[in-house]
Amino acid sequence: MTRILILLAFASATALIGGCAEPAVTTAPTVAKPAAPTTTQPLVTAVEAIGITVSDMDRAVAFYRDVLTFELLADSGTAGKVREARLQLGDECIVLAEHVDAKGRPIPNDSRSNDRWFQHIAIITSDIDTAYRRLVEQQVELISPGPQRLPESNRAAGGIAACYFRDPDGHPLEILQFPPGKGQEKWHRPTNRLLLGIDHTAIVVSDTARSLEFYCDLLGMKVVGESLNFGPEQERLNQVPGARLRITTLRAKQGPGVELLDYLSPQDGRLVPTDTTPSDLIHWQTIVATASAKLAAMRLKSFKQTINPHSLAGGLAVADPDRHALLVIAH
Repeated sequence: MTRILILLAFASATALIGGCAEPAVTTAPTVAKPAAPTTTQPLVTAVEAIGITVSDMDRAVAFYRDVLTFELLADSGTAGKVREARLQLGDECIVLAEHVDAKGRPIPNDSRSNDRWFQHIAIITSDIDTAYRRLVEQQVELISPGPQRLPESNRAAGGIAACYFRDPDGHPLEILQFPPGKGQEKWHRPTNRLLLGIDHTAIVVSDTARSLEFYCDLLGMKVVGESLNFGPEQERLNQVPGARLRITTLRAKQGPGVELLDYLSPQDGRLVPTDTTPSDLIHWQTIVATASAKLAAMRLKSFKQTINPHSLAGGLAVADPDRHALLVIAH
C-alpha cells in the first residue's frame, strides 16, 4: 500500500464546516455498478465540502455568488492568517481559502486537464445551453468551445452534456446536464433554477486500482459508475488531443461524488509538485466526514498510514496516492 503523505490542512478549515443543509438521500445513477457487499463500517460517511485555495477572496466570492448563484453562508474575515468563506449551491458546499499573509504560486499558465493536479467540481444545470450563454455573457474564461454532448455509443455516459470553464484564479470548473435516466434523481426534479448543485468533484489519477485501494478499501466509498470516454466530443470538452480516459465515480453515503479520471492516453500529465503547499492555487481539498474519530485512527493505522498527531476534532489532513489533498473531520 502506498504510504500516504500528510499535507498541511487549511489553517482553520473546520471553522466553517457543517453549515450546509443535510442532502437528501437520492437514488443511484442508472449507470451505477454496485460495489461488493461489505460488513465493514465505512470510515467516510459523507463528502462534506470541497475546499479551493483562492488569491483574492472578495473577487472569488463575487464570482461564485453572482455568476454561479452560490449562497454565501459564512466568511471568517481577515483577522487570521487564512480567510475562509463557505458557500452553498443546492445541498452542496465549497470552502474558499485565501492565505492572507503567505500568498502561494498561481496555477501554471500551461495547465492541462490531464495534469495530476487537475481537480474540478461539476455543477449541474437544468439547461446547459442557457447556462453556457450565461457564462459567455459574464465573460467567463472557457476551456471547452461550447457544450459537448457525449455520443449515445457510450452506453454509460451517452447524452451527458458538459462544458469546462475557469474561475478568476484559473481553477477548472464544469457545468453538466444529465439526460433522462442518468444521474441522481434529484437532478431531474422540476425546478425554475438554472444551476442546481454539485454532483461530484473530479480528480486526475495515475492508476485507478491504486486509487480504489485508498478511496474504497481505506475510506469506504462505493463505486457507483464507470465509463470509458474518448472521441472528438471528449477531446473538445477537456482540450486534450487524443484523450481516452477511464472514469470511475465513487460516493459516500452523503454529499457529492468523487470522480477518478484515469487518462489511458495521452499519459504525459505532469505530477503534483512535491513542494506544493495549501497556499498554492493548484491546492484543492476534499473535506470528508467520519462518524468516529476512534475508528478513523484505527483504520488509518491498519492501512499503515501516517497518523497526524493532532486530534481529529480539528481535522486530519492526508493525501491520496496522487497527492490530492483530503481533510478528514469528525462529524
